[in-house]
Amino acid sequence: MAATPSAIHLQRAVSAIRSGGVIAYATEAVWGLGCDPWQAEAVEKIWQSKRRDPGKGLILIASQWQQLAPWLTDLSDEQIGHLRASWPGPVTWLVPVPRDFPVWLRGRHESVALRVSAHPGVKALCDAFGGPLVSTSANRAGAPAARSLFDVRQRLGAELDYILPSTTGQLARPTEIRDLKSLRVIRAG
Repeated sequence: MAATPSAIHLQRAVSAIRSGGVIAYATEAVWGLGCDPWQAEAVEKIWQSKRRDPGKGLILIASQWQQLAPWLTDLSDEQIGHLRASWPGPVTWLVPVPRDFPVWLRGRHESVALRVSAHPGVKALCDAFGGPLVSTSANRAGAPAARSLFDVRQRLGAELDYILPSTTGQLARPTEIRDLKSLRVIRAG
């Protein structure tokens, strides 16, 4: 079972995030990179570190439903039911968003990837920050995702503002991604 990071480490991580930094943190299966989703410059740092096409979009991860509620108001009862049946948990949903939703988060898509995590470290981090965070695997584009603290330090350590000590969850593969409009599985978990 993944552990919750200490209060001092959470405070340091949140401080780095609020000052426009990029951190690494453990998720359900792999290590992730995160930042304040509303700071476009911080998101740009993630794209540069990953050497990834910004058109692909990013995941927003949260600790509770309410942190994502502003983007769920136009969904049908059936769509809400699908989300509620899988959250909190290791399912990321592609949720339709308005065209004015920040392009640095949705990329060239008409949806954004959202997840309410059950991972204790992710929950504590989002709660300490007070909202959702960017979540993308800690790796260069095309390379395997970091599965350990050692991997993160070796591959990206010099480019990060903070690494939150924690452990990944028990999943063998990254979280499943589903499209809320079609209910299609985009990436199997």
